[in-house]
Amino acid sequence: MNKNAIKKFAIDARNKLIASVTDKAGMLGITKDACSEPITRGADFEVYKTTAGTEVTLNKKQCEHRRKLVEQIKARGFDAVIEEVAYTWFNRICAIRFMEVNDYMYPARVRVLSSEKAGKNEPDILTLAPDIDWEFTEEEGEYIIDAKMNNKLDDLFRMLFIKQCNLLHEVLPGLFEETEDYTEMLLNISFTNEDDVIRMLIDSLDEADFNVSTLDENGNPTGQVEIIGWLYQYYNTELKDDTFAKLKKNVKITKERIPAATQLFTPDWIVRYMVENSVGRIWIEHLRANDPSVDEKATAERFGWKYYLPEAEQEADVNVKLAEIRTTYKDLKPTDITCIDPCMGSGHILIAMFDVLMDIYESAGYDKREAAFDIVEHNIHGLDIDKRAYQLAYFAVMMKGRGYNRRFFRGRDDVKPAPKVYAIMESNDIEKNHLQFFGASMPESERTKAVEQVKYLLHSFVDAREYGSILNVDACDWELLDRFVNDLNDNGQVTIESLGSEETQEELEGLIKIAEVMSKKYDAVVTNPPYMGGSGMNVKLSQYVKVHYPDSKSDLFAIFIEICGQMVKKSGYVAMITQHAWMFLSSFENLRNKMQMMDIVNMAHLGPRAFEEIGGEVVQTTSFAIRKSHIEKFKGTYYRLIEPTTQQGKEKMFLDAKNRYVAEQSNFSRIPGSPVAYWVSSKIISVFEKGILLGDIADSKQGIATADNNRFLRLWHEVCVKKYLLHS
Repeated sequence: MNKNAIKKFAIDARNKLIASVTDKAGMLGITKDACSEPITRGADFEVYKTTAGTEVTLNKKQCEHRRKLVEQIKARGFDAVIEEVAYTWFNRICAIRFMEVNDYMYPARVRVLSSEKAGKNEPDILTLAPDIDWEFTEEEGEYIIDAKMNNKLDDLFRMLFIKQCNLLHEVLPGLFEETEDYTEMLLNISFTNEDDVIRMLIDSLDEADFNVSTLDENGNPTGQVEIIGWLYQYYNTELKDDTFAKLKKNVKITKERIPAATQLFTPDWIVRYMVENSVGRIWIEHLRANDPSVDEKATAERFGWKYYLPEAEQEADVNVKLAEIRTTYKDLKPTDITCIDPCMGSGHILIAMFDVLMDIYESAGYDKREAAFDIVEHNIHGLDIDKRAYQLAYFAVMMKGRGYNRRFFRGRDDVKPAPKVYAIMESNDIEKNHLQFFGASMPESERTKAVEQVKYLLHSFVDAREYGSILNVDACDWELLDRFVNDLNDNGQVTIESLGSEETQEELEGLIKIAEVMSKKYDAVVTNPPYMGGSGMNVKLSQYVKVHYPDSKSDLFAIFIEICGQMVKKSGYVAMITQHAWMFLSSFENLRNKMQMMDIVNMAHLGPRAFEEIGGEVVQTTSFAIRKSHIEKFKGTYYRLIEPTTQQGKEKMFLDAKNRYVAEQSNFSRIPGSPVAYWVSSKIISVFEKGILLGDIADSKQGIATADNNRFLRLWHEVCVKKYLLHS
């Protein structure tokens, strides 16, 4: 996979799309400085002056779309809206490329951006239209014929592309929202222009990079995970660089820029290590609960989980307590396993969860086609503050389902699959006065309770994208709230007060789903959280973490260690990759003390350059799997992988089982500051316990000092020049 080509394409495509969307806005009389008023207005049309000095006439529908665009710009700012439209089309273009390469297109399996015939630039939809089974209207059919006869192929291509997006809305509504809005008005693409995004995509990126059957040198599939993750990573490159440049000038990171500043594409082997040792471990615990003779290592090998680490050898009394924990999983069914990534990014961890869960379902006798629906319905959950990340994660999960079941898009029992992955939304603009129109047919006591809980959620989610998944959300009566929101009664009359109540209903439905996911407890929580120190936090985020997370406020990654511990069920598993600072620094000592109440099952201490391939960041990291239990004398397995200077080197050392340590977690507290010093011998621990600290017998505040400056130090003018010349 040529990551340099992917990076160049993503950066160039972003700039190209932003420029194109900005130009299209200008053709509607909209610029960063002003949104012009119509120069002529009729009953069902309006005329605007463009930035080119020409005039454009908009029909009634286009006028409504333009008004919505202007409203969004006034509310959120020109740059934010243009950026969102650009990345929305970028996501859709890349998604369609992925689908056509893998023959996933719907409803007709016809290539949209390219041709199956090598060397043919004209996309197959142009060649085959209007004979494609897309149920073209008579008007559309006439337009296709006219455009072909008059060689208006780019106009026809744009029309067919939007038609395909609208058809995909039926099966992928989370990514392909209905485009009959201002986003459609701002799209300008071409397949004939070699400098356009479409040709850049087809010509510069290898088709194999999008193919789910493509394998890496270790035999692992890369086509889906790799391309989606890297496109997301690299699209944000310039925004990330600009954010850090501003940070050096003490400009804090805003909520809009947190994703760009903190997103890191996690190497696939580390993702699999985390998922296999959390989600996979739960199922192996179930098997061991039913048959104590089950061999962990052999079972993991049978599943193909090569990054799974068997439990360290324990003392007899510890084994008794571990067996008690396993009994909680004895009656576990695959549909019972709930897992979440609260910082899902583009969905890399969710995809690994899907694969491990599919292994579990198939081993339990499920048909994989049915299991694909069950996994989406029962098992996988995800959250992120970035809407663009949500779109890609949603798409990744849906494509994984399609990979296991050719009929996945059609749904089961007339119900379309709906992944429980969400972009955290804010309640700031939800119209609270509309609550009076909900729950009219409910008993008064129920309605009162529902209104109270909805108001609580509206209060909790004010500025929610500032905080993301670290928000504390209490459980509510979700069934009650669902009935309340679906009971909208405005007496069939639109009044000034009720205007927009249906939009409020849609917003409340989304808010309740997100709140429910955030309030639940899970069997496995797996994530690569954002890394952002307190100095980069804006005022709202900084104040919030100081109040709610005083023991981990120094960095977001540490806060997420706490929040993941809160999200997991008793005896459940948390697997993360974080900076390793929490293991040693005094500022995280209270956090380490809290973590003594959870058992570190295993750890891959990665050190620097685990993320070597992402472009130069030297981040000191560690990845670990912990269980929400506390067993005295429990021994964890630790791999010290800090010496290899490449991602591949660390993976090889891990697989070769080199630099392996077994340590009792309780021993860490026997060392001042309780560092996670898993490599320290019992003799050294004994020295700390029985020996005399130097500080107890001498003033050891300074490490390097002369002890007699007047004797040993000289200022430059005190040095004898003659001696210097003599010796030189």
